Amino acid sequence: MTTVTGNKLKTIEGKGYQMVQHPQSDRMYHIQFEDEVLQQFLERVKEVNDEQLEYVPYQRLLMSGALQDLVGPEFAHHVRDILHDRETGGFTVGLQGLTESDQDYVKFSTALTHLAGSPNYDAMSGKYYARFSVGHTDDSDSYLRQAYRRFTLHTDGTYVDEPTDWLLMMKMEEENAVGGSSRLLHLDDWEELNTFYNHPLASYPFTYKAPASKNVEKEIKRRTFYEQQNKPCICFIDQFVYPDTVEEATYLKDLSDSMENSSAVLELELPVGDLVMLNNRFWLHGRAGFEKNEALHRELLRQRGRFL
Repeated sequence: MTTVTGNKLKTIEGKGYQMVQHPQSDRMYHIQFEDEVLQQFLERVKEVNDEQLEYVPYQRLLMSGALQDLVGPEFAHHVRDILHDRETGGFTVGLQGLTESDQDYVKFSTALTHLAGSPNYDAMSGKYYARFSVGHTDDSDSYLRQAYRRFTLHTDGTYVDEPTDWLLMMKMEEENAVGGSSRLLHLDDWEELNTFYNHPLASYPFTYKAPASKNVEKEIKRRTFYEQQNKPCICFIDQFVYPDTVEEATYLKDLSDSMENSSAVLELELPVGDLVMLNNRFWLHGRAGFEKNEALHRELLRQRGRFL
């Protein structure tokens, strides 16, 4: 799939949708559906609830089938091509203000993920997806729910013994929120990639351990950098990696600081009802801090998994 020509993504048109360059990035697409397509999709799946999606796995694939019936099989090919394409690897899409139902958000996000592959079991929630809130106060054991800290750039799946090829995040609710934008970095845009990729510790198998809230007890060894199709990929999160020496700790801190200070970091504004889906092997993600507000509330939905 050829997607970039002179830093411009080509427009892809299909039955009831357009895929265009995202207004904030020449690395990402934004998918725009015709309203009628989304309305018909929601009507077709209105009798399905989130309990059925959790208990009956084939119902999840039927969400994808309902969407493909409306837009044609080429839509799924385009979604997969974008996620696999090293030049882009990500897109945003939403329900365009046609619904505020959390059930509709779960169904729509499930339709998208099952076009790409199969979601992993999320031990934190005990489901194939997780919903979590960010508010004024928090007593959790990670930065995930801590609103006023910057949630540093990372990849998902560092502490689980299974591939995590892609990630989906959807904004479900938001009230009294200033700040908190999604922070994204494409690995190839990071100015100091070669410095850290060619470091002697780049391929060292660091130990990753999850905090108690993740419900994962097994320790995992992960290299920070590895190759896929002769291109560097990354596996990193500062909170859960356990170095053994000062040299190792210095490498990891310098790496994190370098990414955080990169001029290529994208501050993505995601409206309620929109989602972003990324290739987790060469896109890093995080979140900016919010301005303090006792009435702050945001709820997100997360799915992550593997390509088929």
